[in-house]
Amino acid sequence: MAKSKKSISMILHQAQDTLFTAKLGLDNINSDEPKVRIVGIWNLIVFGRAVTNVLQNLRGLTPEFEQWYKPYKEKMQADPLMKFFYKQRSEILKEGKLDVHSSVRLSGNPMLLLQKYPKPPHAKSFFIGDQIGGTGWEVEMSDGTIEKYYIELPNQIQGLNIDVAIHFADLPEELRDIPAPKLCKQYYDYLEQMVADANRKFEKVN
Repeated sequence: MAKSKKSISMILHQAQDTLFTAKLGLDNINSDEPKVRIVGIWNLIVFGRAVTNVLQNLRGLTPEFEQWYKPYKEKMQADPLMKFFYKQRSEILKEGKLDVHSSVRLSGNPMLLLQKYPKPPHAKSFFIGDQIGGTGWEVEMSDGTIEKYYIELPNQIQGLNIDVAIHFADLPEELRDIPAPKLCKQYYDYLEQMVADANRKFEKVN
């Protein structure tokens, strides 16, 4: 019995660690760096799904697991958000891709940005809100290729307001108007609730 109890405790601890890793991804979604935001979404999706995989290791260690897990499993199979994130994880692991795009709401004079951020040498054009929500300059390199030079948008420029939001591609219709960070937060909150419930249910199982 002591061995089983230790195994259950270890699994719960691993689930908590995996959830923490997913939380680091969630935190990065709010980064000022566009590429860091995408990595954050990527890590949340991959490690978020891993949380449920870890918890399923409780199966066979306690007879109460199946009854406890059944409503969570049914919700994840039926809920459009859960199904979407499961699909995204499969595409990340199998194809190494994450399909996102951005939307931009702009009011005021965009030339104020150009005045604040003079173009670097060999810059060809300025962009606001690319696929990953970044803003900056397209710069021609010595070999003729084009690289993006990202700038950090200030919180406020008098006379200009820019709101850049990241969205997932191929969302179910009922989720299409919701920005990716908000959907990621909903997904994480569900996983956090599941792990907390597992701890309450199984941490004292002998």
